[in-house]
Amino acid sequence: MTPPTYMVGAILVTLFCFFPTGIAAIVFSSQVSAKTAAGDMTGAAEASRKARLWVIVTLAVGVLAWIVLTVVSLSTSSTTALMPTP
Repeated sequence: MTPPTYMVGAILVTLFCFFPTGIAAIVFSSQVSAKTAAGDMTGAAEASRKARLWVIVTLAVGVLAWIVLTVVSLSTSSTTALMPTP
C-alpha cells in the first residue's frame, strides 16, 4: 500500500496560508511519489509523514496569522472610528 502524498493539501496551504513552510510540504509530498516509484517504501512513508507534518504546521501558522491580523485590524478600526473629526 502506498502512503498518501498530501500534494493537494500542500499546494493549498502554500497558496492560502504561509508560503515558506508550504514549500517544504510540497517538496516532501513530491518525494513520496518518487520514492514509491523507486521501490523505497520506507523512505516514501517517512516523506509522507514529513509532508503531513509540514501541511499541519503551515495551516497552523496561517490560521494564527489570520487571527492576529483580524484582531489588530478590528482593534485599530474601532479606535479610529471613535476619534472626533477636526
